[in-house]
Amino acid sequence: MLFKSKGNSNSAVDYIVVGLGNPGRQYEGTRHNCGFESIDRLAEKHNCQMKKIRFKSTTGECRINGAKCLLMKPSTYMNLSGEAVVQAMNFYKVQPSQVIIIFDDISLDVGKMRIRMKGSDGGHNGMKNIIYLTGSDAFPRIKLGVGKKPHPEYDLKDWVLGRFSASDAKTMSEVFDKSVEAVELMVQDKATDAMQKFN
Repeated sequence: MLFKSKGNSNSAVDYIVVGLGNPGRQYEGTRHNCGFESIDRLAEKHNCQMKKIRFKSTTGECRINGAKCLLMKPSTYMNLSGEAVVQAMNFYKVQPSQVIIIFDDISLDVGKMRIRMKGSDGGHNGMKNIIYLTGSDAFPRIKLGVGKKPHPEYDLKDWVLGRFSASDAKTMSEVFDKSVEAVELMVQDKATDAMQKFN
């Protein structure tokens, strides 16, 4: 994969912020769509119109604390998220370090958030496809805890495609606001500050 270095004057965006999820109304509000929820919250706060269809995604462009950002909600379904990410990265010629991925994590309790600058896919199919197609795991990521399965025999697909209880949904709403704050710091090259504040 060919990526130009950060800060290249030919790059039309400073950061790409990708929320992972599944398109379609039937998936709205599910645990697996936390990335979409965060992007919606980020777009609302920064007056970003998420209306343009490109890179196999619903996209919008805005400035966040001075950084020009492309916000993306892939329409590829979760396990093919990398197709959308690769298209956008190649078009703008950005490095993985300029692509922030937001997604759900069943290994974290509901309400927990963890920021990492790189790492494995952690068993998440969306991240797995992104790492596979780009050949890099050096993506900054914001992981949103959705809680583990209630018991080992519970079907994982049913769990991640299920919806939150009313109390958990309220907790997650607060987490989505925190993820917005984290992105605002990260696009200012203040990832360390974000990790210290939210991890």
